[in-house]
Amino acid sequence: MSTARRITRRIVDQGRFLRNWASSPLTTGAVAPSGPALTKAMAAAAEPERGGIILELGPGTGVMTEALIARGIDESRIVMIEYSADFCHLLRRRFPRAQVVQGDAYHVKKTLDLPNGSVASVISSLPLFTRPLEARRGLMHDCIDLLVRGAPFIQFSYALVPPVPAEAGRFTTRPSPWILRNVPPARVWTYRSA
Repeated sequence: MSTARRITRRIVDQGRFLRNWASSPLTTGAVAPSGPALTKAMAAAAEPERGGIILELGPGTGVMTEALIARGIDESRIVMIEYSADFCHLLRRRFPRAQVVQGDAYHVKKTLDLPNGSVASVISSLPLFTRPLEARRGLMHDCIDLLVRGAPFIQFSYALVPPVPAEAGRFTTRPSPWILRNVPPARVWTYRSA
């Protein structure tokens, strides 16, 4: 893709993101897609060498999906859950070999009929802090169940504290250094079953 085309696409995507945020700020959670430094850091934390699908939650316009593919993950392994019908339509056009499911990622087990232990990595761009802690814990418990034992759940956040606190005996979390080249600066939190 040419530089001019990439710039045009980015401007159009930012407008689409802003429109979705204006109509539903709690489900969109951000006014613009994540930047390249953040998506690269998140893609680097994924572990595609494990068997199973790569589950992406809240893909928006697909900037994270592009980073996963650039990392060498085959598009056909990616399953996305997106709430916005507008974003789903765009994602299906951009990533025809991936599976795009319109639904509520906070109810991942109801939205997708997957057996436990079938997911190699979860990459989440969900605005977790817009939900109560119990909803965030429920999402984490469901995803930990779906993941291959020890596989990562990867989440970014702009906060100083983890979006879901670690639970002794259930899962651990580890933050990345601050990614200062993202606006606003963010961290990547990697969760694993204990």
